[in-house]
Amino acid sequence: MSDMSIAMTSSRPYLVRSLNEWILDNDCTPYIVVDAGVQGVQVPTEHVANGQIVLNISPGAVRGLVIGNGALEFSARFGGVPMQVFIPLQAVMAIYAKENGEGMVFGSEPGSPDPEGNDDAGQSRRANERPSGRPTLKVVK
Repeated sequence: MSDMSIAMTSSRPYLVRSLNEWILDNDCTPYIVVDAGVQGVQVPTEHVANGQIVLNISPGAVRGLVIGNGALEFSARFGGVPMQVFIPLQAVMAIYAKENGEGMVFGSEPGSPDPEGNDDAGQSRRANERPSGRPTLKVVK
């Protein structure tokens, strides 16, 4: 007996945790793409480009990585300056292996920000999409 009215929690935290483990188990480097315009995101703003930031979340790059059900957080050094990074999980747009690009791009889901919203970060991101309307991933070094 199935009840289609049962509201489920977001699958994103489970997928991010699983993909992070899978990437590490394959001796690759997990990178995440973050929408820096989402409320609550705490990242080094000087490294944000086109409303996004790409972060290496491997054990060698960060300390104390916690991927909870609501947010991903860790401490890291950016240009030698220590910082506590906090990212609500709805701001994680993708997770992939640096070495081969294997991973997942996340679409919108119930409870996540409206991708057609009128925020400035969303406007600049849409301007950089391919004509097919699919978002592009670009490794920023």
